[in-house]
Amino acid sequence: MALMITDDCTNCDACVEPCPNEAISMGEMIYVIDAFKCTECVGHEEEPQCQLVCPADCIEAHPEFPETPDELQAKYETLQA
Repeated sequence: MALMITDDCTNCDACVEPCPNEAISMGEMIYVIDAFKCTECVGHEEEPQCQLVCPADCIEAHPEFPETPDELQAKYETLQA
């Protein structure tokens, strides 16, 4: 499942650099995660790096993009091709 940043985002920039897929960028008001690039760090790390560094604890599962670990792995492989 791709992740999303909630309205609790404080625009601290902490999540941008650790994202291995460059899926995080500044939106109109807060940072946003491109669900088509987000693999929850599958293929790179054991757990989502953005969630680890977020001081506002505002990154959660995106309800519109349910994905299994196998689907996240396939997305990772496609992004790396």
